[in-house]
Amino acid sequence: MKLKVSIVVPVYNAGRYIQLCSPSLINQSLGRDAYEIIYVDDGSTDDSAERLDRLASRHPHVRVVRQENSGWPGKPRNVGVRLARGEYVQFVDQDDELTPEALEHLHRLAHRNGSDIVLGKVVGTMAGPSNVFKRTVDHCTVETAPLFESLTPHKMFRREFLLAHGLAFPEGPVRLEDQLFMARAYLRAKRVSILAHHPCYVWKRRDDGGNTSSRGTTPEVYYTHLRTVVEAIKQDTSPGPLQDHLLRRSYRVELLRPVGESRALKRTGKNLERHFGVVRRMALDAYPPGVRDGLPALTRLRAHLLEEGHLDSLVELARRTQGIRPELTVDDIRWRAGRLHLTTTIGMRRPDGRPLALVERYGRMLLDPDLLAGIKGAEGWEAPHPLGHAHGELLVHDTARDLWWFPDADLTPRTEPLGGDRHRVVLTGETVIDPLTLAGGEAMEPGTHVVWASAQLLGVGRRARVVPGGQAAGLSAVSVGTPPRLLVPTWSGHDKQLRLSVGRPGAATVRDLLLLGTTASPRVRRAAGTVLRHLPPDVRRRARTLARRADPWRPHRNG
Repeated sequence: MKLKVSIVVPVYNAGRYIQLCSPSLINQSLGRDAYEIIYVDDGSTDDSAERLDRLASRHPHVRVVRQENSGWPGKPRNVGVRLARGEYVQFVDQDDELTPEALEHLHRLAHRNGSDIVLGKVVGTMAGPSNVFKRTVDHCTVETAPLFESLTPHKMFRREFLLAHGLAFPEGPVRLEDQLFMARAYLRAKRVSILAHHPCYVWKRRDDGGNTSSRGTTPEVYYTHLRTVVEAIKQDTSPGPLQDHLLRRSYRVELLRPVGESRALKRTGKNLERHFGVVRRMALDAYPPGVRDGLPALTRLRAHLLEEGHLDSLVELARRTQGIRPELTVDDIRWRAGRLHLTTTIGMRRPDGRPLALVERYGRMLLDPDLLAGIKGAEGWEAPHPLGHAHGELLVHDTARDLWWFPDADLTPRTEPLGGDRHRVVLTGETVIDPLTLAGGEAMEPGTHVVWASAQLLGVGRRARVVPGGQAAGLSAVSVGTPPRLLVPTWSGHDKQLRLSVGRPGAATVRDLLLLGTTASPRVRRAAGTVLRHLPPDVRRRARTLARRADPWRPHRNG
């Protein structure tokens, strides 16, 4: 009988992480007769082989394959694909997990749409909010969705699609092998689906720091492998807007990282010069001009300074822009028919407190001359399309489950006059948080949910706390749904950030209101934090884990 899914897990010296990961794989709701788990042991030298044998002896749908050490996850994944009996293959790393119904949801979406690739919503300590998972999408391609913003391989692939196109991971110690594999796969996929309404993959940071992505390397090695990814994209696309769009992600994320705010200020001397030399050569050699031309104003300025060789200017620009802070104003907030409506305005302010500005000169919009004053190569830098790259939204973070949700929002960029020839770019509009549909069409889970804002303006990306303004005080608790559940909004914490405390269905009494209000109280949270800070580190980690598991609002998972 052909199985629906094969889970492929590369293993090397996983130790106790096998037991931490395996329950989430073994107990999938899809049914044990519908899928298999293939562990490929890449020559482990610890007790991983024994642990895997015990697992396979107890569970018929677990298979274990052993091979000589190849040094990287690529070959074990390829071996797993060749041996798989499932219609679809789901890659999972040895220290991550799947949510209990992940395979069921992913396969249903894949089967309904005949998908080549399905992206499942990623959560966990290694995952932040991603626009890729804003909404569930039945059918898309690289031309219609920001797929290149998700280049990890923790996805579901139609096995025949992989075999027909000869899609395989590079084998051996190859950096960015995930990006190379995903770039080739995306460019050949005729139908990609995105599952955003249900969390699927739990991407976890190991407490021993042993994640594969944490292994060190040199800039020469790293950017040689990045160049391989870039050349693969160029080989599979024609020169033009699509190719420029796909290459823009690696230019923005990987190439400019050593000369951006964080890295340019941490590295010094020969180390900084070494990274600068490597990325500059690649910027000049590997990327068509259209890639740089399509970047927002400040990012495009960094690209210009990099290619012109102005390292000192890049460091000074990083020093000045590091202090830019988001400014969020809550213009109005109120309940309407059980939904929370927030009208907000988001802008940016320089370190001196003045707005990040545009100055109009002779019909041209120039990026804030005060910010750039004295920086060689940045004089008179133009921002020709200041609204074209401006976007943002409000986010709701389910803190107990490390889940991010995107409420319905209509935030529009506009320029706002500051007097004279000065303007600033802001995002303004209304966001609606519906407690009964926010979580992928379902009601918000019991627990505490924190509201944030995220914005990209003129090439500056920041996340801001939603804090009270003149119209924001005095929100009352509401009861929503059937059976009713309490939802208590509070402005709490050090910065009085907006939090939504959600009670259990059917728990809508005065006692529950008091309990919810107490757990949302910053005084109670500060007291608990003080106790935790005085515990030894190992005890503190265990206490935090137990506290999350003991959260009275958190539902218990099966299996």
